[in-house]
Amino acid sequence: MAASSYILHSSYRRPPTSLPLFHLPRLSRQSVPSPHRFLSLSLLSHSHHSSKFPSLNPFPFSAPPNFSISGTHLNRLLLGFQNSSFRWNFAHGTIPVDQRNSIGVRHTDSEVAVVILGWLGAKQNHLRRYVEMYNARGFHAVTFVASVIDVLSFDLGRKLEERVRSLADELAAWLSDQGGRDRVLIFHTFSNTGWLAYGAILDNMKDRQDLLEKIKGCVVDSGGDPDIDPKVWAAGFTTALLKKSSSATYSSTETVGGTQSNESQIEEKKPFSVETLMLGAFEKLFSFLLNLPDVNRRLRKIISILSRGQPPCPQLYLYSTGDKVIPFRRVESFMEEQGKYGKHVFSFDFGSSPHVDHYRTFPDLYASQLDNFLTECLSIVGKL
Repeated sequence: MAASSYILHSSYRRPPTSLPLFHLPRLSRQSVPSPHRFLSLSLLSHSHHSSKFPSLNPFPFSAPPNFSISGTHLNRLLLGFQNSSFRWNFAHGTIPVDQRNSIGVRHTDSEVAVVILGWLGAKQNHLRRYVEMYNARGFHAVTFVASVIDVLSFDLGRKLEERVRSLADELAAWLSDQGGRDRVLIFHTFSNTGWLAYGAILDNMKDRQDLLEKIKGCVVDSGGDPDIDPKVWAAGFTTALLKKSSSATYSSTETVGGTQSNESQIEEKKPFSVETLMLGAFEKLFSFLLNLPDVNRRLRKIISILSRGQPPCPQLYLYSTGDKVIPFRRVESFMEEQGKYGKHVFSFDFGSSPHVDHYRTFPDLYASQLDNFLTECLSIVGKL
């Protein structure tokens, strides 16, 4: 396993990093759609778009002791659960003192919510392990997901923008309704889909400096590619649809059937004829869509915010050179640029793990990197 980490700022460095971009859920081989059928359905089924949203339980959480909420905020919260796919998962009570050191994050007087922005095609249940990890550390978690249909529709993502705006409004309301304790946010984004959603939230908060100051850190898992590249977008959407049948879900050192496989063995497992067709079709599609003036302008606006307008909080990039969706060198280049802007940039290269699969592949190492970063975030703002 190749693994290295480093921090970019004026006085301190550690070893190199790399990156990934989109990630997506996984279909069984039997359910792999024809690329031509998918493209026609995704672009022609906009009238059925609302039926694609999951039915969410309006009470999917149990409130911790002493939790209070205003009537107005409660109404907004319930409407949010009913009308969008973000979900609150509240931590239960206070973490005992003897457990704080073991998880690497000490007590903070602030109430912390981690905003988990999923990869393309992720479902709420795919983010459960991350929710549990943060809840165990005493942090609330808010999860947000985007489907392939959210992006590929006649409105070219405008309904998705409305849902992101709704989430931004929800976060603003939570931060403003303090209930006796200071409240802060940490973002955890997956692939370029979650990363771009984070940029859109920053755009929605751009006129609220008081809210931006409450963002204390951002984790970028398998994302951070600022280039608008049709090949990368094609790889992301293809992986989202093929899921476990995609070659992007295997590393060159993955174990298959109890023995270490090489790339030629992996190739035999995958429906490369379908995958190749889908990659080609999506690349042609995105070569057209991403150059549409309105789409290109909206994307460049968000990327500009992520490049030059992020809050002055620490950033952690979790990536791997084995990521087959996002070019890791682009992520490393973006991190170097952030360092030149004076940002506190941390990173860790997991080496062999596939796109958005670092936690599943290296759970202890992933949790350790995250704990170190959370401690840094909270110590920098003087909340320990």
